[in-house]
Amino acid sequence: MYLLLKFFHLAAAIFWIGGMAFIMLALRPPVHASLEPAVRLPLMAAVLGRFFVVVWASIAVLLVTGFPMLMAVGMKAAPPGWHLMLGIGLLMTAIFAHIYFAPFRRLKQAVAAGNWPEGARRIGQVVLLAKINLGLGWIAIAAVLLLK
Repeated sequence: MYLLLKFFHLAAAIFWIGGMAFIMLALRPPVHASLEPAVRLPLMAAVLGRFFVVVWASIAVLLVTGFPMLMAVGMKAAPPGWHLMLGIGLLMTAIFAHIYFAPFRRLKQAVAAGNWPEGARRIGQVVLLAKINLGLGWIAIAAVLLLK
């Protein structure tokens, strides 16, 4: 059972962190460089909307699998890296919730209104916070692997 929980936990983390890396390192730069705001912003809002469904699912899987693995060992016996991973994961979840309910919601409103300067400002906020989450994700991975 533990290996199954661990598999789903890792898969959820890979989807979330890998998706952020893909969007910011592979998709966004050429889209930003080659498309005008009237095309770029609706495209990015649509891509993010689909990706964010995956992120919500990943968060649910991370919580549903992570807590049983942690409780099986016990909080006191868990390695320091696990505690750091838990704290970072909760921080990442809070940052993502802010992204989703604030700048992303406003990005969709700006796109619907055709307000491209506001949409560009909001996508910039999403990108900045997603970069922070991407960095935090790598720190969480390093913590769980290196702090035993």
